[in-house]
Amino acid sequence: MSKPKTKTKPKTKTAGKPATPNPEAARPASKQAQLVEMLKRPEGATIAEVVKAMNWQAHTVRGAIAGALKKKLGLKIESDKDDARGRVYRVVA
Repeated sequence: MSKPKTKTKPKTKTAGKPATPNPEAARPASKQAQLVEMLKRPEGATIAEVVKAMNWQAHTVRGAIAGALKKKLGLKIESDKDDARGRVYRVVA
């Protein structure tokens, strides 16, 4: 007996192309949106502050900044060294 043929989806033209960055893509109450709001503050946020606020691990915060915010949403993130607080991250407009 032969297997029944299954339909395959046609490939779209956008397959393999990166998505267009959309900074407003995060849901308003999501943790990603909360992280963006922390980084948009004039004083910015340190990794330690985000870890405490989100109950995340430090490597998760760094990964979210690099992957979700920079790569997927296309946000520009700057970091500065503050003598009192350490490395501070901010979203640049």
